[in-house]
Amino acid sequence: MPEVVRFGVSADQRLLDRFDELIAEKGYVNRSEAVRDLIRGALVEEQWSVGEEEAVGTVTLVYDHHATDLADKLTEHQHSHHDEIVSSLHIHLDAHHCLEVVVMRGQARSIGRLAAELIGTKGVKHGKFVATTTGDGLA
Repeated sequence: MPEVVRFGVSADQRLLDRFDELIAEKGYVNRSEAVRDLIRGALVEEQWSVGEEEAVGTVTLVYDHHATDLADKLTEHQHSHHDEIVSSLHIHLDAHHCLEVVVMRGQARSIGRLAAELIGTKGVKHGKFVATTTGDGLA
């Protein structure tokens, strides 16, 4: 287990009060864990801004499966990127709408571009990309 280092942080009392309210809302046990998550978040953002490292992400799509050839286009797009698409989950929301969650893994820049292509497919009503990390290098 890595060595734990303690350090001090100076902050305006009002800012700290707001931070304490936020971490209580989110269910953190203490400030230290909240600060660790902020640091991890900044490191993951940096990983994505560089774009070269291996990363993972999910794309959530909502679409009308009656839209002309849309389901086939999405499936074909996923098959043509089988090296980066790890898995997908397809859910029938109602008689017309589907929700699809696509899990991707690969070079950050590449899977970000793939996510944009899926979301931008004509007929997709809503799409959301969530970029994260493989966890490598994070304590």
